[in-house]
Amino acid sequence: MTEKRNATNISIILGLSVVLMLFIFVLVAHHRDIPDRIQQHRGALLGTGSSVDERIKPVGQVDVAAEKTPQEPVKIAVAASTPGRDGKQVYQAGCVACHDAGIAGAPKLGDKGQWAKRIAKGLDTLYASAVNGVTGSAGAMPAKGGNPALSNAEVKAAVDYMVAQSK
Repeated sequence: MTEKRNATNISIILGLSVVLMLFIFVLVAHHRDIPDRIQQHRGALLGTGSSVDERIKPVGQVDVAAEKTPQEPVKIAVAASTPGRDGKQVYQAGCVACHDAGIAGAPKLGDKGQWAKRIAKGLDTLYASAVNGVTGSAGAMPAKGGNPALSNAEVKAAVDYMVAQSK
């Protein structure tokens, strides 16, 4: 009887060991390419040629100036600085994620066939789709490519860059 119990315990231990080894194998296989993916994302970010200081600089400045008379309220002036990024930099910082791989129906950069019918509708239509977003049978694009911090001018510059690369 004890021999049967020992054999059963050994079988259970061996079975659990096999399951554990399979789990570890799947876990390692799933995570083995993470350093490559991190390097790709880092390369796209650093490929813009901008320094860390340029990427983290403030986008605006708040100047608070009080009037000399205490009866009047404090006036606040907000001056936004221009972003200074061209279409290629905007594309590489965000648009590249979908437009290089064709995710969610996004036309690939440089694919003349995919861009021809969109370009034929006119730049104003392309700008409106990029700024406001679009959902259709061919796919979906969130407003401003999912980055609400982009200005309309930056989005238009990115569209101009993609169109120029795809004619």
